[in-house]
This record gives sequence, structure tokens and C-alpha cells, in this order.
Amino acid sequence: MQTRNITVIGAGIVGIATASYLRRDGHAVTVVDQRPPGEYCSFGNAGILSPGSCVPIAMPGILSQVPGYLLDPLGPLALRWSYLPRALPWLLRFVANADVNRVERIADGLRALLRETFEAYAPLVQNAGVGDLIHKSGYAVVYSTRRAYESDALGWKLRRDRGVIIDELDAAGIRQRLPGLRGDHQYGLFLHDHGWCANPERLTKSLAAQFERDGGKILQRRVLGIDVGPDGPRALRTDAGDLPVEHLVICAGAHSNEFSAQLGDPVPLEAERGYHITYSDPRYQLPMPVMVPEHKCFVTPMEMGLRIAGQSEFAGIDAAPDYKRADVLGKLMQKMFPGISAVDSTQWMGRRPSMPDSTPVIGPAARFSNTWYAFGHGHIGLVGGAPTGRLIADLVAGRPPRIDLKPYRPDRFSR
Repeated sequence: MQTRNITVIGAGIVGIATASYLRRDGHAVTVVDQRPPGEYCSFGNAGILSPGSCVPIAMPGILSQVPGYLLDPLGPLALRWSYLPRALPWLLRFVANADVNRVERIADGLRALLRETFEAYAPLVQNAGVGDLIHKSGYAVVYSTRRAYESDALGWKLRRDRGVIIDELDAAGIRQRLPGLRGDHQYGLFLHDHGWCANPERLTKSLAAQFERDGGKILQRRVLGIDVGPDGPRALRTDAGDLPVEHLVICAGAHSNEFSAQLGDPVPLEAERGYHITYSDPRYQLPMPVMVPEHKCFVTPMEMGLRIAGQSEFAGIDAAPDYKRADVLGKLMQKMFPGISAVDSTQWMGRRPSMPDSTPVIGPAARFSNTWYAFGHGHIGLVGGAPTGRLIADLVAGRPPRIDLKPYRPDRFSR
């Protein structure tokens, strides 16, 4: 195999996992990001490792649900109306992907990508000595009523049809698995072969540190643009001067489309904002994460406390956080864990790089043979990070990809 000089834009979990797999193949790899590894979207996610996350966000009936979400002050969706004109093209594509036949195809692509997430992470976490961060104990899903569960029936069918093993739980079963959880939860599910990461930031930073010990380089620079020659990118313009490149991988999260557009691949990427609250001394313990579909959030036990993460806000990439959205999560936590201690709790907002079909962009640039894309993971950045990195390494090495890459093509919206 021919070794290459490869530059990766982005030091989130997707970028670091990709750089790690490329370095394992012997390439000379440099990661460039304006922030230290793991300090953007990868810092504050829910930590979920879910090989069965094959259900797209846009499902049949979503259009009828949106007004209720927007009018509910405690709802999971928020839109800053001044941003609507800019968000509208993306939102129209999002709704168009809610067709039932389209949803089936999307689910096939997502399941294929995520099925082997634990296998893909295993060599990376073993090499970095952070196996303690990965838990494969399954996780629980709770509903207040059977009617609420039945409203999500298609999503659970999509998972089961693709081999996800799921047990049904009654109220007693929920209490047995989650003795610390309060509230009136009458129906639930338990997903086998799923799990979580106890500290997504530490995972990303640890993999990055091992990548450097293995000979990789990480440069903290802001990429301002790409110098494109007739054969493709030849330098990155950064705030510290030009950085020559021979081969390029773009894993720049919510900023990725800014770079892909310069290479002739305009991609409908939206910065879908999410929030979390981490309780450092919650006085409650959970043996596993809990998904609450009615509120579109997860509660995850982490080494720094208990974290609730969720919300979808459309306001643009540069708008200031609206921590009222985090307060919504705080009110939900009080219902599930009455009297939970908010002392030293922290709030956070991050920008998910979301595609209207919930499917990331993975594969070569359309025009240039020295460039690959790995971005747009939206809600599945952590679970998809290592599988994506392994795929990019296969493509760069000329190995046949493990899965059909057609669902992830960067030009799928222009055809």
C-alpha cells in the first residue's frame, strides 16, 4: 500500500477517529482545527453508542407534529423566526425525506454504517488505554403511556427489521432496570448490544493524544479557505499562513459544507443546535442511559455526573446560545429525579452537523481524487465516528469498502 501525506480538517470524534485509522495504515497524517481535540460538538453529546440508530429524524407525519413542538414551551424543537428564510430550503428537503419508502432506504444505510461501532472503536480505545470509557450494557427507553409508544411504532419496526434486539418492559420491568428513575412510566423497551461512553470529551482527547504518540500531528489553526489547483486542494489558508496539502479529508462538523462548496460539492448541511445539562452531584444513580422519546432526549450516567442532552434548535451557526432550551431539560430532570441537586451543574450548547436525510456524507469528492469527505453525522457523530474513520482509511488505501457507500454520496442531493 502506498503511504501518503494526508491532512484532516477537524479534531472532533469523527476527525480524530479518521486520523487514527489513517495513521494505523502508516500514512503521515496532520489534523488541523481551531480548537483543541474534542472541544466542539464532541464535547457535549449524550455519549450514546447505538448500533441500532437507524431511524431518521424525519419520519412520516413529522410535518403535522412540528406546529405542536414549536408552540409547546417545553417542547423539543425551537426555531428562531428570523432564521427561517435561510433554514427553509433545508427544512423542505428534511420534510421531503419523511416519505415511508425513503425512510426504509435511509434506515438501511444507517444500520449498515453503525452496525459494527463497538468493533470499530475497539482497536482505537485499546491502543489509547481507555477501554474503561466504553460500556456495552444496553440502554432503556421509557414512555408515559402505551399510546405514546405506539406513535413510534414505525421507528421500532425499522430497528427490529434490521436485526436490533429489543425487549418490551412494563412498569415493573422499568423499575427493576432503573430503580432510581421516578415518574409515571408505564411502558418501556430495553435495547441489547447498545451502550454508551462515560466521557465523550475524554475519549476524543485520549484518542488524539495516542494519535500524536503514534507519530501524527495536530495543529491548532483556523482554516480560512482552500487553495484549489487544477488537480484539487494544494494548500489550506489558515490564520497562521498557508499549509501545503497533498491529500485532504474534510471532517469539519457544522463547517464542513463551507469547505466542500469550495471544491464544487455544495451540500445541504445545517447547524442543528443541541443542549445539555450535566449534574456533577446528582444524588441519583443510573445503571445505564435512558431515552425519553416523548421529549427527544437522553439521560446518561457519566464519570462527571448525570447528563441530560437533547433539543433541536435552528438559529444558524453563529447565533448566541439560548439557555432557555437547557432549562427545558432541567424541568424534565426534576420530574424524573425529584430534588436532583443542581449545585455545580453546567449547561452547554453544541452544533450538530445535520443532513436533511439524517445520513452523513462519506466518500470521495466529486471532482478531485485527492479529497475525501466524512461529515454530516448529526445525532450519530459519536456512534458513527470510528466506523466512518475505518471506511475513509479503506478508501484512501484502495481497499474495497466494507459497505455500499452509495447512500452517503456527497452528490446525492444534486442528482
